[in-house]
Amino acid sequence: MPDSSIVSSRKDDHIRINLDMDVTSSITTGLESIHLKPRALPEIDLAEVDISTTVFGKKIKAPILISSMTGGTDTAEKINRVLAEAAQASGIAMGVGSQRAAIENPNLSKTFNIRSFAPDILLFANLGAVQLNYGFGVEECQRAVDMIEADALYLHLNAIQEAVQPEGNTRFAGLLKKIETVTRNLNVPVIIKEVGWGISDEDAVRLAETGIAGIDVAGAGGTSWSQVEMHRIGDPYRAHIAAAFHGWGIPTARSIRMVRESAPSLMVFASGGLKDGVDAAKCIALGASMCGFASPFLKTAAISTDATIRLIDAMCREISICLFGCGKTSLEAFRGDPTILQVED
Repeated sequence: MPDSSIVSSRKDDHIRINLDMDVTSSITTGLESIHLKPRALPEIDLAEVDISTTVFGKKIKAPILISSMTGGTDTAEKINRVLAEAAQASGIAMGVGSQRAAIENPNLSKTFNIRSFAPDILLFANLGAVQLNYGFGVEECQRAVDMIEADALYLHLNAIQEAVQPEGNTRFAGLLKKIETVTRNLNVPVIIKEVGWGISDEDAVRLAETGIAGIDVAGAGGTSWSQVEMHRIGDPYRAHIAAAFHGWGIPTARSIRMVRESAPSLMVFASGGLKDGVDAAKCIALGASMCGFASPFLKTAAISTDATIRLIDAMCREISICLFGCGKTSLEAFRGDPTILQVED
């Protein structure tokens, strides 16, 4: 069994690097080439606009997700508490970071256990899918869900990060069947999530056959985890290899379209470089059900719960204004409507 203290130390490194360094991908999200078609005469009142939605039987006030970030250290515990308090106050969803360290060392479970601060939110547990090739199975996945009383489980895919990480787990062969085994036997929905390089149409088709409930595309354009690992690596040779993947991945907007077109039965979550509620609205217009933000919330969580709530409020207002400006009163009327999109060639 790997030393959980090594995993915890890595998590603190990740927090520090994300807060202090520029680790943005050299690829853009593609959302800058997509514009919402405005209605100068929307024929609705702004007060009519309702951006609430229901996901996995839970109503949320806005299609905003605090994306999976951290856990497993004292610093991460404080961040998760702030994020959970803000999610509860704002009525939005949240995911925790990889719970591998807490599965290997149950003493770390308290750094993830946020239900007491957010009893009503839609909450996602999280494990790396590759751990299914390193001794984890349905039992460990269920433990991750039970640990935080989660409503669903993220299984994240991070092949490039693992490949450039000195201590990375790179045995990705045969994962598809193991993902299906988890999906068919777990008592909550399973969502497959990338970590910043996007999901292709070919992978979406294969994943849809496993019975998963949805895909979080986590496309390129935001945090590049190869860049994060580059800053962690002391060996210049290995750091040079990690730096070569600065421009790797499928842009977020393109990945959303790929998944929607190739696996229309799946729910799509959009994340990867989203900056504000306008970006979120564009993703919803492309067909996404929820929109995830990580880095913006990590930065406000380092300040306070109130700062995080204010950012959520601003995003909600921005999404509402986008619907208003397009003459739509609900997410259902707005989502996936090609008539409200203008795409640059």
